[in-house]
Amino acid sequence: MSTGAPTVDLDGVPQSRNTREMAFSAWLGLSDGVADRREALFGGVGAVRVWNLLGTGRAEPFSAVLACELEPGASVGPHVQQRDPEIVLGVEGSGVAEVAGTAYPLIPGAVIHVPHGKRLSLQNASATDPLRYLIIKSKQALAESPP
Repeated sequence: MSTGAPTVDLDGVPQSRNTREMAFSAWLGLSDGVADRREALFGGVGAVRVWNLLGTGRAEPFSAVLACELEPGASVGPHVQQRDPEIVLGVEGSGVAEVAGTAYPLIPGAVIHVPHGKRLSLQNASATDPLRYLIIKSKQALAESPP
């Protein structure tokens, strides 16, 4: 949750929320024009903006690298990882990722593994600040064939 204290940059200069949003976009080389805005994703509340960082490129064995921004108070509803396992990496804000019924704090630096076939939901714990995170999906390892 937001403490009400101003956020400062590395030089101790106070930043507004708009400055932080621009810094997030600039850090990832993003623009609002390429974000995919998804409302009530998987039955959740509010909206999440999603940037596909791979674009049309390929980076085997990764099937997707997504930058996400969940609106204040918003959620992504429960859904099963049907194709690929993924990790969720917290970048900014405070939230909760629930994986297979277990809640994990989604805060800067958190790395949350979501195995194939498991259920994931996300909640932004702040009523004032967005929750920013990365999703990295990797293709399932194929079983080795017998010699």
